[in-house]
Amino acid sequence: MESLSAASYQALYLLLTGDRDLWEIIAISFGVSLRAILFTTPVALMVSFALAYTDFPGRQFLITTVNTMLALPAVVVGLLLYILLSRSGPLGDWRLLFTQSAMVIGQMVLCFPILVAMSHSAIQAGDRRAWETALTLGAHWWEAMLTVMYEVRFGLLAAVVAGFGRIIAEVGCSMMVGGNILHYTRNIPTAIALETSKGAFAQGIALGLVLIVLALVLNFLISFFRGRGGLA
Repeated sequence: MESLSAASYQALYLLLTGDRDLWEIIAISFGVSLRAILFTTPVALMVSFALAYTDFPGRQFLITTVNTMLALPAVVVGLLLYILLSRSGPLGDWRLLFTQSAMVIGQMVLCFPILVAMSHSAIQAGDRRAWETALTLGAHWWEAMLTVMYEVRFGLLAAVVAGFGRIIAEVGCSMMVGGNILHYTRNIPTAIALETSKGAFAQGIALGLVLIVLALVLNFLISFFRGRGGLA
């Protein structure tokens, strides 16, 4: 087992010299998570708006379900998807297990409740007169909806940033449905878990530094957007 000081030095060396394997893992991790957040955001915003501005049968049940999903562990989501996507599962014919597509689906499930909950709160806190005024001026419902979302854009951006932060660092779901396959589904969290279990800390520390920097940037952005939202 390498010493921590030597491992830390090696970690910085790997980052600064552009180690191919290391940056490939980082690229896979960001690629999967960015796809997940991009696919999920439009649907989550539509659901959030519907929860805030319409009254339909099952609305309270949907809100309760979303709030329950907030506490759902990533490994449980991974287990459920593994059962669904395995060869003996109902979706086994899709052959998605141990692929990046399966990881994207898992991360979409994980970030959806965060996006809905935070976006719903932001939209509810907005001025309802923006919706009413837009409709009065002859705007279509979708134009009025976009007007409302623009008014609370900083709160919505904070929701997106928080959702991305949730999935970029999750390990349980990605490990179960991605399989941690080198050059294909090995992302930052699964690589850290693997390298640490082998006692090879250099790559794990390097990837951990990436997550720490990312966490600082994301938290700064969330604070920035919330502050701008409060001033709006």
